[in-house]
Amino acid sequence: MELPVVVGVDGSEGSLRALDWAAAEAARSALPLRLVHASLWERYESAGSAADSERPSEQVLAENLVAEARDHAQRLHPELSVETSVEPEDPVAALVGASHTAALVVLGSRGRGRIAGMLLGSVSLSLANRSHCPVVVVPASKPDTPPTSGRVVVGIGSAPGPQAAAVFALEEAASRHGELVAVRSWRSPAHGSMAMSHPLLTGSATAAHHHEAEEHLEDVLETLDLAGSPEVTLHKSVVQGPAHQKLLEASAGADLLVVGSRRDSGRLGLHLGPVNHAMLHYAPCPVAVVPDTYLESRGA
Repeated sequence: MELPVVVGVDGSEGSLRALDWAAAEAARSALPLRLVHASLWERYESAGSAADSERPSEQVLAENLVAEARDHAQRLHPELSVETSVEPEDPVAALVGASHTAALVVLGSRGRGRIAGMLLGSVSLSLANRSHCPVVVVPASKPDTPPTSGRVVVGIGSAPGPQAAAVFALEEAASRHGELVAVRSWRSPAHGSMAMSHPLLTGSATAAHHHEAEEHLEDVLETLDLAGSPEVTLHKSVVQGPAHQKLLEASAGADLLVVGSRRDSGRLGLHLGPVNHAMLHYAPCPVAVVPDTYLESRGA
């Protein structure tokens, strides 16, 4: 059974951009598309609706919303298999539940929240922190730099061995017949008094850090099935500087930026970390947050 691409819809402009992205992803990957609209209307209207023969007005509005979204997706991609779901519960709970049986979950960075000026909505952040499958958050506005078709950027973390984010990024690049840009950043060594007085020592330390980052990137890439994706052009980028800054620079003009997250053993969720928070708030392109459990779900 093929797992669907799930997208949260609420009628907002950000939701429509997320729907367009999800529909294109499902069509490109030959996966079904599932539209989910979550609302607590049933909780608040159940008492009054019990005596009414007609359906609650909020239910009618919700059903019309997902029907319009379904028609929109099928106009863009007539071949798509689309199903809809109206869930009478909190949006985060509904989408986290859907993530158990989804290939990925897509939503806009902002929905119909009370604070329209927020860069990232609470639903997007909560879902990225709790989802059981990869989550793609689509920015509410178009990027300043037009995206290069098929360009996928992935941040390579410091963990050794296979990385879920790298595996997912390669799959995304392959489905686009595009390019994969693997970014490994490293920080400058501390410049103590000895380093300041001996520039040759400073230079040697810097070169060593750069070489170590290069080796780590190569080790991670060796775990990928690059031979199985000959259509993908691989670019390696080893850069000095803060990871969040370098990933933001690399993601300008990208189709997708991919970052990884690990399951937090002390909490019911993932450990996003400051770099992922920065990407979700400020990246100019869609951001995929891939849990480390993604490898387990694929039998890797």
